[in-house]
Formats: sequence, C-alpha cells, structure tokens
Amino acid sequence: MVYLFSYGTLQKEQVQLETFGRLLEGEKDILSGYQLHMLEITDPEVLRKSGQKYHPVLKFSGNDNDHIEGVLFEVTEAEILQADEYEVDDYKRIEAIFKSGKKGFIYVGK
Repeated sequence: MVYLFSYGTLQKEQVQLETFGRLLEGEKDILSGYQLHMLEITDPEVLRKSGQKYHPVLKFSGNDNDHIEGVLFEVTEAEILQADEYEVDDYKRIEAIFKSGKKGFIYVGK
C-alpha cells in the first residue's frame, strides 16, 4: 500500500466509488509549504463525478507557515494509476512528506 493525500474532491464518497470502486480509508494529515488555488475543470467526466466546476490545486510556496489539511488515504499501486486517470492534465503527481512523518503522493498544479 502507498499513501495518497487528498485535499479536495477525492474525499467525496461518490468520487471514490466511481474512481476506485470502494470507499478509501485514511487519516487526517497536514502538508506544509503549499497553498491552495482553484482550477476550472472542463473534463465532462470529472465534472460529472465531482459535481464541481472548480477544484482545488496545490501550488508550492516553500513557506513552512503555509499548511494544507487533508486526508492521507492508503491505496494500492493500481489505485494510484486510477487516481492519475481521474485527475485532469493540469495536475501532476509528486511525492511529499507530511506532518505525521509519512511519505505519500500529492497532486500539484503543472
């Protein structure tokens, strides 16, 4: 299992069920050094799943005083690839270390 940090629509039950075929299990965690911005989504499938036209997107700030709260989900390697399919091309997946000390994947703006 690997960790995937969600700060937005991947926390929604409908998105999880349609993307992974199950509800994910995770714990709250905090990511430092990033700020949240909003991104307009135009992909019809993502709009249908999330029900939201604007999704949050992380931008690196480098400022340790910037904190993003979210959920660190345990997922399989196959589910990471499913998450990649869900996220639109404006996002890229990178690794980060969280307040808990765990390492996992985050999606940031390109």
